[in-house]
Amino acid sequence: MKIVHFVNLWTLTGHPTYAREWSLDKKIAAVAAAGFTGITSVLTPAHRRLAEKHGIEHLIGYISSSNPAEFAQRIREQKEAGAVHINVQMDDHDTPPALAVKHWLALERHAAKIGGVIMSLEVHRDICTETPEKTYEIAERYRRATGRLIRFTFDFSHLAVVKHLNPANYAARLLDHPALLQHSVQCHCRPFNGHHCQVPVTHRGKLSPEVKSYLPFVEKLFRVWKSAPGNADRTLFVCPELGCAHPDGSGYNISGLPPAWPDAVILRRELQRLWNRT
Repeated sequence: MKIVHFVNLWTLTGHPTYAREWSLDKKIAAVAAAGFTGITSVLTPAHRRLAEKHGIEHLIGYISSSNPAEFAQRIREQKEAGAVHINVQMDDHDTPPALAVKHWLALERHAAKIGGVIMSLEVHRDICTETPEKTYEIAERYRRATGRLIRFTFDFSHLAVVKHLNPANYAARLLDHPALLQHSVQCHCRPFNGHHCQVPVTHRGKLSPEVKSYLPFVEKLFRVWKSAPGNADRTLFVCPELGCAHPDGSGYNISGLPPAWPDAVILRRELQRLWNRT
């Protein structure tokens, strides 16, 4: 039973500033130096080349599409850039679950023909899985159509905000479909509370009160995943998912919060500590 920590390179967008943003080479070198063994992005041959240069073993691809005509080419591009695992944000906020399942089955058929890739549908706002109700209806429709569990990339921060949760009910409300979580192989661990889908990891050099209230949820999440006997020889790919700031004020990271990249490094350490403890 293993954990792989990977970085969304989006976390390093505009780091240290937009005027002096690091090159892709320097970003991937920093990722490796911080102890991560994986990266994710819309992968290109440059990502693959630099990952090999700096000893990054795992490249996790990314696709965002609502057009089935694009699926095969998008999958092929990510595989050629080094991806085995591919995270997918699919469709739109108003896509009916029945249509989303039809699209996902089409995407899986393309992936099977291409071969050598593992697809996961992300739980995220503004796509087909934007609410718990839609997410789990998709899962049930998929199960009825195939007899199998669908594979999700869980990012519980989105559902926590949609449902206006608090630390006392994070686990009860979010870990209520354990079989689906145990079947997953990717999890995005963005620190959240019920009002903000991203909270600071640090404040004045210490762990923030907000992240302290979030970490017990992650420990329970890891315990649920590890409790499945079938996961004894599987790997969970975990991303300390921290979004960057944007000059126009539209980013996950907002004025007054610590920079995303240093916080992601500290969060990786905390996630490993919880993994070891469980």
